[in-house]
Amino acid sequence: MAIESQVPATGKVAILPPGPKGLPVVGPLLELKNDILGTGYRAMLEFGDVVRFAGGPGKFHREAVAVYHPDAVQYVLASGADNYWKGDDAYYEVRVLLGDGLLTSNGDVWKRQKRMIQPLFTHKTIANYVPMIADEGEQLVARFAGASAGGGTIDLGTEMTRLTLRVVGRAVFGAEVDHMIPVFKDRVPYLSKRAFKRSINPFKVPLEWPTVANKVAKARQEAIYGVVDDLVAKLRARPTGGVDLVSLLLAARDPETGEGLSDSEVRDQALVFLLAGHETTATSLTFALHLLGFHPEILQRVHDEAVDVLGDSEPTMETIMGLAYTTQVVKEAMRLYPAAHTIPRVSINPFEYNGYTIPAGENTVVSPWSTHRHPKFWDDPWSFDPERFTPDKEKARHRYAYFPFGGGPRACIGQYFSMLESVLVTAMVARSFTIKTEDRKVPLFTGITLRPEGRMPAQLARR
Repeated sequence: MAIESQVPATGKVAILPPGPKGLPVVGPLLELKNDILGTGYRAMLEFGDVVRFAGGPGKFHREAVAVYHPDAVQYVLASGADNYWKGDDAYYEVRVLLGDGLLTSNGDVWKRQKRMIQPLFTHKTIANYVPMIADEGEQLVARFAGASAGGGTIDLGTEMTRLTLRVVGRAVFGAEVDHMIPVFKDRVPYLSKRAFKRSINPFKVPLEWPTVANKVAKARQEAIYGVVDDLVAKLRARPTGGVDLVSLLLAARDPETGEGLSDSEVRDQALVFLLAGHETTATSLTFALHLLGFHPEILQRVHDEAVDVLGDSEPTMETIMGLAYTTQVVKEAMRLYPAAHTIPRVSINPFEYNGYTIPAGENTVVSPWSTHRHPKFWDDPWSFDPERFTPDKEKARHRYAYFPFGGGPRACIGQYFSMLESVLVTAMVARSFTIKTEDRKVPLFTGITLRPEGRMPAQLARR
């Protein structure tokens, strides 16, 4: 695939990529708003590896180019990352929601934050969280034991969200965060979906207008900010620092300037890790357990591995690394249901891809959801098959045929923490229970992150 980041040569006609026409005036924008996953996937199959979506009249015109081939994904996220920034409507809306943390910042601000925060996410530092994750896993198993004894069902989505919020809350604040759960439970999905819908809608109402929707959104955001600001202030006032992420952020200094982070900067980073961290891992765990529930032979292999590798000892980083098949299961669940379903960027300079020109300033999108199902790289792409992730098959496959955590310099900084938690909890649940779920098409919630829409019932039986 030819990829060239330069202005087309003089006299050369710039050829824009093809794409769906959609409805009169608005084009495919309503289709994207109502079903971004299906619309993008169908466009990839119909138009190929580069597709232009455009619609809306006059000043309301919106357009974006989606690239689906792993070569192009690699260019956007990694080899050509300097030609992109997070300046599109989606990241503007996320910035309004979460502040200017590592996920949303750009330029020198991002570089400074990355220098200060990267050392907090080494393998050695993450290994310190293993006992805490194992403790939360044991509490989850105890709750599940009560549910299985009564013969009832549990909601995987609710349970995994509660678990991951407690885990990331303890990691970020070093404290129990059960009081946050009712604050986040309805507000986070509401604000996430609102941000996503606004990022696509060409006719969105300005945030400063005193509409009912804007007032509701502001009140919900202030409630979230309030509990986070309160915890940051308590940790700032503590005479001795802790090993939680906020305490480490408060103590961190830029290695180049010696400067620290302000309380608002710490709050923004904490919000990113707290909200993005718990939602994404909850999605991975929910779907991993859901898929195991109607693949009993795969569930049995995970159980056998957990018994063999974990035994009855306290888990360590080394033992978790030995959960090779469970890791394959989690990776396959994330292939089918990537929490970061769509990753947007904005091009700085024009570039050519596969004979088409993508202009400067163009919204450019890569789609884990679609590329993870690309028929050139995945056989029977809709089926659940952890064997896709054996070491040999991973080595043979294009690096960017699979990218649930993004890639390049702006890859998710918490990916190792998320994988550690997902693999360990999946193994602990499979070691203790059989799981039964229904093989069905799950309605999906497509906010800033992907999650199931509605309940995810599962029946558990103690082994």
